[in-house]
Amino acid sequence: MPHALPADIAYAMARETDKPQSGSDGTESMPDSAVLVVDDEQSILDSLSKVLRREGFEVVTATGGDEALEILRSRRIGVLVTDLMMPKVTGMDLLKAAKTVSPETEVVLMTAYGTVETAVKAMKEGAYDFVTKPLKRPHVVRIVRNALEKQSLVVENRALRAKLAEKRQRTIIGTSLAWRRTMDMVMQAAASEASLLLLGESGTGKELLARAIHENSPRASGAFVPINCAAIPESILEAELFGYEKGAFTGATARREGRFEAASGGTLFLDEIGNLSSHVQVKLLRVLQEGEIERLGAAGKARRIDIRLIAATNVDLAKAVREGAFREDLYYRLNVVPVEVPPLRERREDIPLLVQHFVQLYADKNNKAITGCSRRATQLLCDYAWPGNVRELENAIERAVVLSRESTIDEDDLPREVRDAVALGIDTPTLSFPVGTPLSEIEMRVIRETLRHTRGDKRLAAKLLGIATRTIYRRLEARGEEQSPALPEEGEA
Repeated sequence: MPHALPADIAYAMARETDKPQSGSDGTESMPDSAVLVVDDEQSILDSLSKVLRREGFEVVTATGGDEALEILRSRRIGVLVTDLMMPKVTGMDLLKAAKTVSPETEVVLMTAYGTVETAVKAMKEGAYDFVTKPLKRPHVVRIVRNALEKQSLVVENRALRAKLAEKRQRTIIGTSLAWRRTMDMVMQAAASEASLLLLGESGTGKELLARAIHENSPRASGAFVPINCAAIPESILEAELFGYEKGAFTGATARREGRFEAASGGTLFLDEIGNLSSHVQVKLLRVLQEGEIERLGAAGKARRIDIRLIAATNVDLAKAVREGAFREDLYYRLNVVPVEVPPLRERREDIPLLVQHFVQLYADKNNKAITGCSRRATQLLCDYAWPGNVRELENAIERAVVLSRESTIDEDDLPREVRDAVALGIDTPTLSFPVGTPLSEIEMRVIRETLRHTRGDKRLAAKLLGIATRTIYRRLEARGEEQSPALPEEGEA
């Protein structure tokens, strides 16, 4: 699994509001093990708190429900032990309020008037247990200790689930300027309700970005429903999208909701939208304009839906519009926020990170003790053009992990097309830069890529670039990438 990366070099796609509260070491801080005792009779309050303190518990006391609620709001409480019959705010009222203010707190009710009906009602409201007065010290201590253990397990399980969710979300990896700019736009657009159009070649991770947009949007609690428009035959795509009524066509033996209804309240992701037929384009346009759909076989019975639409394509939709292959009005509805997803050849700096991630992923999956790639294999992977982008790279690493007999992937484990393309000079690295890229960033990328091409030979790289070798050392040293050794003086280029 990939590791968490700082915000300035990668993006971990978990919502800020869903993150667990953390301690200084980044781990979730465990709730305090304090026990809050509430009773309007001071003698019982003093006696019970003394017993619990003697057993090693941290005890906080309150003489009424209002005071107890203030304590619950101001600090973490592991277990609340409260009298049932109290003036103003009863124990049952406090139980309900506590489950709202501090859901992780376990509640134990005390009463001198215990009945089966009261106990059942308390349990239904979320109480951990119910004890009757006069209190028996061993019994109370045992219940409080068990309640604290349960509360600790609940919090621990929640922390583990949060960590697993974070690991699943940390598959968006990148340090390159092109990738950071894409992610900046994605994260900024995620909080809105605007439709997004993800543009890029196949295998660049458009669905991954769509999921990240959904998970960081106000709709994150709703469903994320993806559908690949190119993978479903045109004859059944309409039924998949809009659903159908029983008898709408031959084989429709029961009513079925479509993807639009399944995504209501969430996000619908239409991948390869450039493959939609003109008929489905018309129906999609109506959905976007009116916010309603009609199932097949239910003419005149429109259903309201509430979705956010994210579309993706590897087709030049603007060109398709000019050629009459795609509706212009639908294009403008979809193209509210266009996001260009860069191909892997334009973010080569990310290849080593992606390689390490996929090596770890497939080594774990296949139970193999493979730790990484050799220097030569990594160089070949960085030099290859990857026409299939990240998807092709992932497949290549999975194959290499499966076939490798060593603890490190070597060049012989790589696909033949990768080895042959680089060996024959078919794939001499090229660079491209978005308009507005700072000159210092362009200079450093050119130096790094040239050094990759020369296998780290700085003199040869300087010769190819037409600059002094000292200039390369100075630029690297300024970025903290290398200490500049003593070199003969050379003229600055």
